[in-house]
Amino acid sequence: MLREVHVAGLTIDPMTNSPIMILKDINSDQAVPIWIGLLEATAIASELENIKFSRPMTHDLLKNIIDIMEGEVLRIEVCDLRDNTYFALIHLRTGDRELQIDARPSDAIALALRARVPIFVEDLVIQKSRRVDLGAKEEITTEEGKKWTEILESLDPSDFTKYKM
Repeated sequence: MLREVHVAGLTIDPMTNSPIMILKDINSDQAVPIWIGLLEATAIASELENIKFSRPMTHDLLKNIIDIMEGEVLRIEVCDLRDNTYFALIHLRTGDRELQIDARPSDAIALALRARVPIFVEDLVIQKSRRVDLGAKEEITTEEGKKWTEILESLDPSDFTKYKM
C-alpha cells in the first residue's frame, strides 16, 4: 500500500554530516529519513524556501523539458529500500502513454516539488526504514568532499540571491 507523504524538512546527520530528508506520512506520525547528497539537499531546500534563480537549475530544466514535450509528472513513489539504498519511480504521462522512470528519491522529490505532484512511500519502505543501519552511511572523506561540505553547510538562504546563475 502506498502512503502519501510530504517533505517535513531537512536536517544533518551528526555522525556523518550528510543531509537527511524527512518524509512524513500526511495521515499519521510515521516518518522516513532518507540520506541524500548535498547538491540534492540544496535543490530541495531552494524549492521548499521558494528561492528562485535567474537560470534554471537541473531539476527546473528537467521539469521544463517535460512541459515542453507536453508531458506531465503524475506522482513520485519511493518504492524500495535495499542495502540501505532507497529507490524511487517518477510516473509520467506523455500523450496516451504512462511511463515509470527509475530515479534516486532525492532527484524524484526535487522534481515533485517543482511539479507540485504527490509523493508516496510504499508501506514496506516505511517498515524497512526503521531498520536502516546508520553506521553504513557513507562518510565524506576526501579533501574536496570536505571542502564542499563546509561551503554548503555555511550557506545561508540569502546567499542564493546574491549570484546570477
